Amino acid sequence: MIRRRTLLAATGGALVGGALATGTAHADATIAVNPGTSYGTWEGWGTSLAWWANVFGNRNDFADLFFTTKSVTYNGTTLPGLGLNIARYNLGACSWNTVSGESMVKSANIPAFKQIEGFWQDWNNEDPTSSAWDWTADANQRAMLQKATTRGATTELFANSPMWWMCSNHNPSGAAGGGNNLQTWNYRQHASHLAATALYARNNWGVNFATVDPFNEPASNWWTATGTQEGCHMDPAVQAAVLPYMRSELDKRGLTGIRIAASDETNYDTARSTWSSFGSSTKALVSQVNVHGYQGSGGRRDLLYTDVVTTSGKKLWNSETGDSDGTGLALATNLCYDFRWLHPTAWCYWQVMDPSTGWAMIAYDANTLQPTTIQTKYYVMAQFSRHIRPGMRILDTGVSYAAAAYDASARRLVIVAVNTSTSAQTLTFDLSRFTTVSGGSGGLVPRWNTVTTGGDRYRSYSNTFLSGKSVAVPFAAKAVQTLQIDGVVI
Repeated sequence: MIRRRTLLAATGGALVGGALATGTAHADATIAVNPGTSYGTWEGWGTSLAWWANVFGNRNDFADLFFTTKSVTYNGTTLPGLGLNIARYNLGACSWNTVSGESMVKSANIPAFKQIEGFWQDWNNEDPTSSAWDWTADANQRAMLQKATTRGATTELFANSPMWWMCSNHNPSGAAGGGNNLQTWNYRQHASHLAATALYARNNWGVNFATVDPFNEPASNWWTATGTQEGCHMDPAVQAAVLPYMRSELDKRGLTGIRIAASDETNYDTARSTWSSFGSSTKALVSQVNVHGYQGSGGRRDLLYTDVVTTSGKKLWNSETGDSDGTGLALATNLCYDFRWLHPTAWCYWQVMDPSTGWAMIAYDANTLQPTTIQTKYYVMAQFSRHIRPGMRILDTGVSYAAAAYDASARRLVIVAVNTSTSAQTLTFDLSRFTTVSGGSGGLVPRWNTVTTGGDRYRSYSNTFLSGKSVAVPFAAKAVQTLQIDGVVI
């Protein structure tokens, strides 16, 4: 979520999955979808709320744009709703009160809209019904959380930092040198703040958090006292000490059904390192491993999948990713790498709205806090999120530039592919391993196209047809396309 130094490696020829990736197709190619290999049931697409919801939480149009598949008018343009169904709520770390003569220490570099107000503001009283807690805080982000929930979203609760008074230097942006900043005597209190919020949300907001993650990129060392956002370094040993408290604090409030997710490390390799450091009792507390995708096309996604899913039997989510490429090409490319090697069952973008046009799907001005331009990345996201839907089975394509999902009840196969080449090409999709492939009327295969360099923006076409059990599709350079093949039986 920070503007990272480690972001995107080159997408072509990256070492992923232990071998040279087949990710960049420079000539016409055939892709064989394999219904015999499935990587689980898709749970959905999401975004963290945090900063953008702190600004725009009262906007119903944005709630519809991001959390429904309706057509929504924004600034005179009709946009396809992205259909996100996961909302990650950021429990804040800031407050501006004084407790026993002490108050929050603020980084000189954090803008106001990135300061999220927490609820437990006075350490002298843990009772959430007391005046030590302010449940009117964070009104805008809470409003968007509730809007997402009423639109059917699953929710996750996470914290970028413990409350400022739990931090050794009282600075919720981090320690001076980037080291551990959660006071040892506040391990349980951090978990208590999260659990109390989950209970209050259930009883008062109509929000039932499915999972709680007490960390955000905790092993990273860039959370410093001069940082631009909330953050807190917690090395794996500290995480292992906090997790039992997280379980007990949920359980004693009767929230036994809320699962624990961890650890939201910044990239695939760091996630593997943290996970491998945990003992069996710590791993048993974690139901879902969350990882962030900030290695771009790098990192051993395949080994993380093996460690977490194959060996440990846990769920695996890419719970946060983002990049500075406003065209959406990097998003499509790295998302396809995730489908090929990581095999998550959910995928979340960090901030769907951002002051940086590169990072944003819809941008806004950091000074005026007014929304501005729609980025091509928005339409690229629609190519995936509007078509690969919850409940579908993720199938193997054998390549890292195409993803496939199957809806058994609708007998529908969806394929999303990206041409990362600078040249146009034809991709042929071989469906011979399926029992039946009939398509729509006359073998019609509806498709949608976005050219990331300009031109089509999620434009629909009805001019592509099956040839037996295959379909050939022309791709412009750096284009992303979605195919919908109906009448498909495995």
